[in-house]
Amino acid sequence: MFTGIIRHVGCVEGVESARCGRRVAISLGPLAAGLRVGDSVAVDGVCLTASAVREGVGVFDVIHETLSRTTLGGLTRQARVNLEPALRLGDGLDGHLVQGHVDGLARLSRVRDGASRELEFTAGADLTDLMVVKGSIAIHGVSLTLTAARRDGFGVAIIPTTLRETTLGQLRVGDEVNIETDVIGKYVLKCLKAGPLRDGGGLTMDKLRENGFL
Repeated sequence: MFTGIIRHVGCVEGVESARCGRRVAISLGPLAAGLRVGDSVAVDGVCLTASAVREGVGVFDVIHETLSRTTLGGLTRQARVNLEPALRLGDGLDGHLVQGHVDGLARLSRVRDGASRELEFTAGADLTDLMVVKGSIAIHGVSLTLTAARRDGFGVAIIPTTLRETTLGQLRVGDEVNIETDVIGKYVLKCLKAGPLRDGGGLTMDKLRENGFL
């Protein structure tokens, strides 16, 4: 589990083919001191397990499924990535609950600069159906608040500190990003679709009225 608060921006030192998919080496900076083999790290919002840690560099095996469903499939040497170590019991929850399980990809469609930088993304309904204005979202592992949520996309506003301390300031129109929607919203939607009134039809306004809720 993570919080979406990036602790370091690492640099990809190498990418090699492996039986499982690819083996990626990333410079960890200050995170290397506390990381052990088997520990979890969110890399651009994707939960990975350290298979080796040596001289400030972490090595991660990335399976084919992850490569095909996230932006990690396009990683090259010298790429910069957002890093966050796993949350430990007792740590502060400064962002929101993030699992490191990417739900899908979105594409940056517009950038507007002002007091904050406003980013607009296009995305499929499978992602946007789980979004609400002022709700939480993780973009490349960064915890953000939604400023807009439409059927075909969404928007966020990013403060200068976040632009400086993460890779989001490097994004250009057309870039794809990893998206993880709010885990609470996922379970709520699943329960509604499953039919909480046990008739298999899901929850509707008519059913609420029939059962005395309205």
